[in-house]
Order: sequence, then C-alpha cells, then structure tokens
Amino acid sequence: MTGMADAPPTAVPPHVRARRRTRSLKIGLMLCLLLLTARLVQIQIIQAGAYRERARKQYEARMELPAARGTISDRNGKVLVSNTMYVSFAVDPAVAGDDRDDIAARFARVFNKSRDAYMNDMRDGTRRFVYLERGVKPSLSSRIPVRELRGVIVSEEPKRLYHYDRAAGQLIGVTGVDNRALSGLEQQFDRWLRGRDGFIILQRDALRRTRPTVDYPRIDPVDGQNLLLTIDADIQSVVEEELERGVTHAQAEGGEAVVVDPATGEILAMATYPSINPNNTSALNLEAMRNRVISDAFEPGSIFKLVTASAVVENKAARLDEAFNAENGSYRAPAGPGRTRPITDTHPHRVLTFQEAVEQSSNIVMAKLALRIGAEGLYRMARAYGFGATTGLELPAEADGELKKPRDWSGTTLQSLAYGYEVSATAMQIVMAYAAVANNGVLMKPYVVHQVVNAQGEVIVDTQPQRIRPVVSPQTAATLTKLFEGVVERGTGTPAKVRGLRIAGKTGTSRQAADGRYALGNYTASFVGYFPADDPKAVCLVVLDRPRAGSYYGGQASAPIFKAIVEKIRMMAGRSRLASPGTSIARGSTHTVPDVTNLRTEVASALLHAEEFVPEVAGAGTVVVAQTPSPGTAVPAKTKVTLRTNDVAQTLPAGFTLVPEVRGLTVRRAINQLNIQQLDAAVVGSGNVHGQSPAPGEKVRQGTQVTLRCEPRPTPAGNS
Repeated sequence: MTGMADAPPTAVPPHVRARRRTRSLKIGLMLCLLLLTARLVQIQIIQAGAYRERARKQYEARMELPAARGTISDRNGKVLVSNTMYVSFAVDPAVAGDDRDDIAARFARVFNKSRDAYMNDMRDGTRRFVYLERGVKPSLSSRIPVRELRGVIVSEEPKRLYHYDRAAGQLIGVTGVDNRALSGLEQQFDRWLRGRDGFIILQRDALRRTRPTVDYPRIDPVDGQNLLLTIDADIQSVVEEELERGVTHAQAEGGEAVVVDPATGEILAMATYPSINPNNTSALNLEAMRNRVISDAFEPGSIFKLVTASAVVENKAARLDEAFNAENGSYRAPAGPGRTRPITDTHPHRVLTFQEAVEQSSNIVMAKLALRIGAEGLYRMARAYGFGATTGLELPAEADGELKKPRDWSGTTLQSLAYGYEVSATAMQIVMAYAAVANNGVLMKPYVVHQVVNAQGEVIVDTQPQRIRPVVSPQTAATLTKLFEGVVERGTGTPAKVRGLRIAGKTGTSRQAADGRYALGNYTASFVGYFPADDPKAVCLVVLDRPRAGSYYGGQASAPIFKAIVEKIRMMAGRSRLASPGTSIARGSTHTVPDVTNLRTEVASALLHAEEFVPEVAGAGTVVVAQTPSPGTAVPAKTKVTLRTNDVAQTLPAGFTLVPEVRGLTVRRAINQLNIQQLDAAVVGSGNVHGQSPAPGEKVRQGTQVTLRCEPRPTPAGNS
C-alpha cells in the first residue's frame, strides 16, 4: 500500500501578500522620512550656524578699515609724526581660481620678487583673504591692473610718517605692521593714538567679483587722538646733532642727552645715540629701540656729589671756606673695625676748602664730609632727590636704579656713596635732581606729553606742572649754585664755560663694573649744568658711554658737548623756545604758524583755532597738502591761514603731482615733504629754505627736481 503523500503548503492569498508589501513599503518610507527629518534637524537646527557661516563666506567678504593714528606735534605745533596713505593688495584664492598664475607673475614683475612666493601664499586653501603686498607707495601700486585680475582686492591703509627721521626716535617710538605700537610714546599712549578700526562687508556678484554694497553694514573707523609734546623740535635737533658729533669725536660706544625746564619739569629734548629712524623699521631691534635715558642705570660718579654737598650745606656740616686735608691725592679711609680702604683723587692737593673740593671734585674730601653727615643723613638726602625710585615720566620701561638702605650698607658704602659709587641712577633721575636745585630746591615731576587733543580740537588730557617735594631750602639751593658755578669758572668743568653766560654745573667720571670688577679703560663720562645760573631756564645732562679717544673724564669728553648745545640754544632764545606751553602753543606779540600739512582739514582747523589763527580751507578735499603762510612763520594773532586740500591732486593725470610749499622749512624737513610727493630735491646754499622752484602748487611730473634756495637763519642782535 502506497504511503500518503505530504500535504502541499497552503498558498498565501494575494491580498495578504499585497498588505505585507504595503506595510514594508510604509515602514521603509517611514524610516526614510525619519532619517530625512533627522538630517534636516541636524542641518537646520543643530548645525545651522556653521552652514549659515559657510554660505555667507561664499558671497560675503569682510574688509577691515584701519583708523588713522593720531598725530604727534612738538610744543610749537610742528608735526613730528603724521600719516600718509599707502596701498595694500590682497586676494581671495577661491575667486582668483585659474588666474592665480597670472596674478603671481604680474606681482613678481612689479615688486621684483619670486613668482613662487606669491603662488605659495595663494595655495593655502583654508584662507579666503591673503595679503600679497602691504604698504605700497601709490605711485608703484598704479602698475597693478586690479580690474583685470579676478579676486584681487586693493585697499588704502594709513602708514606712519616720521617727519624728522632720526630725531627723538627712541622717545617717540616705533610702529610696525598694521601701525601696531612697539615702543616709546607710540606704545605708552597707544590707547589714545590708535583710534578704533572699522570694517566694510563686500558682496561677491555672479561673476565672483568683490564689490561694496549698501545692503550690508559699514562701520567707519574713528581716528586716534593727537599728542602735543613738551619737546621743542629745534632744541631736539641741536641736541641730536651735537651728541652725535661728540660721541663720534670721543669714539664712544654711545651717549645720552636730555634738556629739562627746571621750573615745570617739561622735557625740552631727549636724545640717545646711536639713534633710530622709525621710518625704516626693517633694521631695528629691541636693543636699538631702548630709550637709555630712562632705562639704563649706571654708577654716576662725581655728579652724585650733589647729594653729599646738599646734605653738608642743608645741615651746616661745613663752611664753604673750611679747609680739609686732601691727603695729597691718596687716603686710607676707615672701612670697619681694623680695616681701611684706599681713596684717590685724580689731581692731588694738600689742602682744599669745601668750595674748592667741589670745584676740583675731590673724592677724599667728600668721603671725609660723609662721616660728618652720617648714613641716615646721606640716605635721606639721596631719597629726597628721587634716587632709588622712578621719576614717573610717562614712558615705558623706566628703571628705578639702586639705592640701598643703610641697614644693607657695608663698611665702605658711606664713603663710596659720597662720590657716586655703590649707587646706580638713570640719566633722567640725575637731570631732575639738578633741576630741583635750579628750581630753588623744589623737585618737579618730569613730563613729555602736554596735551591729548581730539579731532575736534577738544583737549582730552592737559598735563600741568606737578611739584613733588621741596628737597632743600632756597638758601641751600643758592649756595649749591655758587658751588657749581665755581666748577665751571675755576674747576673741572671749565670746558663748559660759555662767554657772557653764567653756568652752574658738575662733572662726573665713573668706572664701569664688568663681572663684579671695575674694568680698566671702561668709563662713563658726564656733565650736567643749568643756565643762566641766576635765573635757570634749562638743565642739560650729557653722558658718554666708554669714550676711547682723548680724555675719558667728564670735564674733557662731555662738557664740550654741553657747551655746543648751550651756545646753539642761546641763539634760539629770542624765539621763546624755552617758555612753557601753557594753554597755547604760540606766545608773545607774534605767533608761530604750526605745521598742519598732511592733517585732516577738521583737525588742522581745530589746531589753528586753538592757536588764535583764522583757518580758511581752499578746496573740497579732506587732507591739507599745503598751507599759507608756511610753517614756522611768525605772524600776528588772528592771521588767516589758507589750507589747500588734496581734491585737486586727486584729479591730476597719472604720474603727476603738485609741488608742496616748503619755504621756511629746514632742508631735511623740505626734502621729506618733496619725497612724499615723489619729487627730487636740489639744495643751493645752507640753512632754512628761502625760495623754491617750481613754485608751490605747480603741476609737475613725479620725479621732477625742485631747487631749494637756502639761507642761514639771522643771528639775534643781542646775546644775554
């Protein structure tokens, strides 16, 4: 019997299969929808900001609009530092695309650089804004056909212009890329000078060209405030020239000089040699930019005898005519229980009065007088003069020197301190100490910035003279002046003597320590003095570092530099350069026209208004390119000053410029102004510019030679 066969499987009805397929399809669609929804949430909500930024970058570009730094002027309105407009080129590599090779080739030809260098910059795919060249002179930038180069962006940028080149280089300071302050007043007053940068949003059109649009925000830059200094540009130039000449003659490694108004504490000049040229930052380093007048402390030597003499006179420890045994130039001084130390004088004397000891700079007599004063008395006098603490001058990196407290003194300190060893001081501290004597015994706080003024001419900061403390009585100050006059008339400072002028001063010579020992042949030579001695208007200190040629003594190396400075300042005294700025730059029955070229018209007008001139703007431009009367001209108050603006220059054909007004300027200043306009100079004669050809305002080709006819300044009729 055959077995029963297996029953066939039950067939799935068609309608069931259809429902299953529908359900699977629905589930699949649901999953797809869920995934799509999750992705949309991720893109539109979670990552919305990132995608929005990516999209914005495809059609927008932000370009910074740098603010112009404020100007810096001297006490008489002469512009020391201003700005000029240079051109910068950038590129968007993505927009440039295949044109990058052509762009690199064109820039390489114009700027004499490697084509590969530009290509390497543009190959960076992460950046959409790459600088190709910055700070390009407008005359050179015209050789780049920006309209023909896709993705290339051109912008104007203000560049710092230092009108007097090296003059006061370390004092004024330096700015680097993006006008970033690096040193000096530029750094210390950066928050006032730098202003606030703006920006503009550029839109890329369908052809990938970048252009501004009214639909996107634009924030205009706010220019910086302007500084009015206490520095006198003429005195500064004299000090710089004579210091350089003196350092070169003495074959010294360097030098410093500073001139101060003792009655107010105003710095009239401050120079360091070797100097720096802030217009050429490529060769600068931190060492060169250091202002050694305030940053370098040294053992002052005999100029510190001011402290010893002050303590003696103030405490009536000796009469001027009291005689002392000067030990014939060699003395074994007590240095503790059972110990002595040698003290020597350069010029041996058997007997010296106190007056003669100061005049001949006797270390031996000063060491003996220190024993009468005592440690506390000598220390208190040194502290009262400001030694061991910063002066508070508004400059960065001021050193405080070193003045040990008596509890830290060794057995030799008291007598060493009496003639300027075992103490260190800066040139600024020393000149202010002597300024206190010249100011009837009152120590003033030094300052170099008189005012901070905004673009509307409003005074934001107004520095006034500040008394710190009386150091000695007026009677003591008068006696000290008598002592220091003797130094110049009969003592070690006779090379500083100026005929017909009473000068009080002191010489200083000190050995320099190296590796804990005083090195033979390494000296600091100094001279400090004030004049006229009966009514001091200025105090001047000259310091030479390691003079090698001739004498290394302060009286022989530094005093002649002081004399040369004083003689030239004396010739300028008729122009009231030593008066305080007060609230107005110009003084007397006539006012000196300030230099307002290269300034914005509103700033120039505000400065002229403040100095009682009547400004009149000729032209519709925004920057003053010439002025009449010329800078430095002495005219009555309320004189009209015509300001010619740059609107005419903007319509000149390519390669042409206007001849600026340079009459009345120094040769260096005139050549600087001509260089700005891409003009050459030929100088005939010496002195200030008396005439020029072609005439101011003439349209000429760039590179044209302008002949400057110069004549010396007239010498004042009287010398007093």
